[in-house]
Amino acid sequence: MARKKTITKDQILTAAYDLVVEEGFKSFTARNIARAMNCSTQPIYLEFTSMGELKQAVMDEIKSTLRTKMARRFTQDPIVDLGLSYINFALENRPLYRAVFVEDHFGVDEMREYALGTAMERLQTYAPAQHLSDEQQRNTISGLWIVATGIANLMAPGFIDITREQMIDILKAVIHDFIVNGRFSDKASIVDLSTTLAG
Repeated sequence: MARKKTITKDQILTAAYDLVVEEGFKSFTARNIARAMNCSTQPIYLEFTSMGELKQAVMDEIKSTLRTKMARRFTQDPIVDLGLSYINFALENRPLYRAVFVEDHFGVDEMREYALGTAMERLQTYAPAQHLSDEQQRNTISGLWIVATGIANLMAPGFIDITREQMIDILKAVIHDFIVNGRFSDKASIVDLSTTLAG
């Protein structure tokens, strides 16, 4: 009679996900994951063909969580909602927010391109931005992202306390300004900005 599995694929994925959120991929080894689960490495390699497969499963889980969180609706304006969703995510999911957007536990290039791609899809169906070039659209998302990050980072420790209506007013003003006035004048993109801000 075959022995019943005591450690499931989902348990391994959860342990790996939690480890990476806490410590980043620098600690992503079968031994560290097994230690967190209080088991040997054998169940990991029984459920996943390689650590690469497990890493991809963790990344897919992170992206699925982000997709769900960023799809929330608060207003009738899908781009304002994008900013509000980001702020909400930062305040309600602090460990994951820090791991993805502050401490770069998942690889800045992959997560930036994922976040940018998701935002650009929404902006491309946004009537007020239809006349913008791709670069101007990227800049509009950059401006929104910068302001939403500022609000989230100031609200999290209690440095500021603003209402959702005030957040909406700020985000609308930023979006309008970038669309109407073409901020950054096609000279900077989200890639340049993130490099500058990280430095």
